[in-house]
Amino acid sequence: MSASTCRFCAAELRTVVADLGMSPPSNALIDPMRGAQPEMFYPLRLYVCERCWLVQLEQFQSPAEIFSADYAYFSSYSTTWLAHVDAFAADAIARFGLGGDSLVVEVASNDGYLLKGFQARGVPVLGIEPARNVADAAIAAGIPTVVEFLTRTTGAALAEGGQSGDLVVGNNVLAHVPDLNDFVAGLAGLVKPAGVLTLEFPHVLRMVERSEFDTIYHEHFSYFSLASATAVLEACGLYVVDVDELPTHGGSLRVFARRTQSAPSAAVDRVLNAERAAALTSVQGYAGLQKSAEAVKMALLEFLIRCKRDGLTVVGYGAPAKATTMLNYCGIRTDFLPYTVDRSLHKQGKLIPGVRIPIDSPERIARTRPDYVLILPWNIKDEVTQQMAAIKDWGGRFVVAVPKLTVLP
Repeated sequence: MSASTCRFCAAELRTVVADLGMSPPSNALIDPMRGAQPEMFYPLRLYVCERCWLVQLEQFQSPAEIFSADYAYFSSYSTTWLAHVDAFAADAIARFGLGGDSLVVEVASNDGYLLKGFQARGVPVLGIEPARNVADAAIAAGIPTVVEFLTRTTGAALAEGGQSGDLVVGNNVLAHVPDLNDFVAGLAGLVKPAGVLTLEFPHVLRMVERSEFDTIYHEHFSYFSLASATAVLEACGLYVVDVDELPTHGGSLRVFARRTQSAPSAAVDRVLNAERAAALTSVQGYAGLQKSAEAVKMALLEFLIRCKRDGLTVVGYGAPAKATTMLNYCGIRTDFLPYTVDRSLHKQGKLIPGVRIPIDSPERIARTRPDYVLILPWNIKDEVTQQMAAIKDWGGRFVVAVPKLTVLP
């Protein structure tokens, strides 16, 4: 896709709703041994298509470059997320009557974290994961995994081989595919005639309402409303029948779709009405996003400058993709944030792209006793404050920047 055409409907893209400057790829963590080497930075501009109202970024990297053999994101390090997907597995088994004769297929299955919940309950599973290193972790844990990108062709081939799903799951993957129509055609090919597809994705309505601009990064090519997601699915013969509103990732949707058309639930009408009320089918609905990003930036910088002048120390917690956007957009480097920590062993010892802030283990916080800990994955702040409650022993406090700068009690 070029900057001039919509990745769904191919209409000309003319309207930028947020410009966050230049930023490196979000998960391209830096090895300190290569710290002197240059990095690639790309424009981080968010467009809205005035024909189909799909919100989207330009594409600068191929999926193969993003989901490479050293892909840094492993889902199993968040206890909040693990509890979320295990509850989903239990609910889906009961709701759809899944059992030993069923097959659950997950696209972008990562390290098998979700499929384990189905497998443990006696339901056969299959993962599809393009990043070799995380797929290998799933296979080692006993989760059958195909190391492929899902396309129309691969979806059809898996179905012909008897590997179509009674339930096909795609959690936080729809935003990650540049060739949207080919990917959704692959999903349609994987779903059995009487099967169901579930997709989870951050709701663009909540992103706009809550100033969640740091969820904008190059790995997220598209940002969906229910209306735009419905249009994309229907173009490939998938029809939305129900939707759940979820608190995950700052506010997400879980969409249920089938290959046969039927009357949607009252929840579908409720969400669509909320989107219409927020004017998401007009440019005006997105007009506040740039200003809210600037407000978050100013408040965070003012806080860090004040702490620096007062001799107070601030460190980070977490190295999620959203941290790359936040820190690079705000221009925050080690002079204001000397380090951040992360539970993922795959991130420890690396540097955050662009700003080169080192990532250490959480134990460093106890050793250095900072005055404040800035929670970069603000969407799991409750989990973090529970895990790191010991900072209160020396009077330390937690801070989040989104939706507004808040020092937590």
